[in-house]
Amino acid sequence: MSETAALQQLRLVAFDQEDLEVISANLQDALVQVGDMAFLADSKQFAFLAARFDWVKAATGCLERCRTGLHFERVLKVSCAGFAQRDKTRILNLLSIGFRETASPGGEIDLIFSGGCALRLQVECLEARLRDRDERWKAKALPGHPCNQEPRSE
Repeated sequence: MSETAALQQLRLVAFDQEDLEVISANLQDALVQVGDMAFLADSKQFAFLAARFDWVKAATGCLERCRTGLHFERVLKVSCAGFAQRDKTRILNLLSIGFRETASPGGEIDLIFSGGCALRLQVECLEARLRDRDERWKAKALPGHPCNQEPRSE
């Protein structure tokens, strides 16, 4: 891997809600295949691979996606809504990740996807790590949402 490619790789850690907001912003509109998610109950880990849209590079006019891994430690339970875990080929569009403390330092991490899909992780405490892999490719388009688009004049 070249030095330039290494500099493009994003690496983030979250131990509180503010840190998680940074990860969430960088993962907005990431595409996650259901089959690329895993909960390892014995080691209390939840992880997934995603095709992250690079919003920082998009500000310079370069539309790219990259392979990214995100994992959470100290996960006690995972529940999902709006999709079946057995539907391994389904692609979900990640909109946001949030944390709600329920019994300090534990709480719930909500991963909200488009189309009414969601994951909730019950955690002992917030501990997340994001790391880009070296695979990058041109994105087909800038992600958009109907609520962010200008109304059309008829």
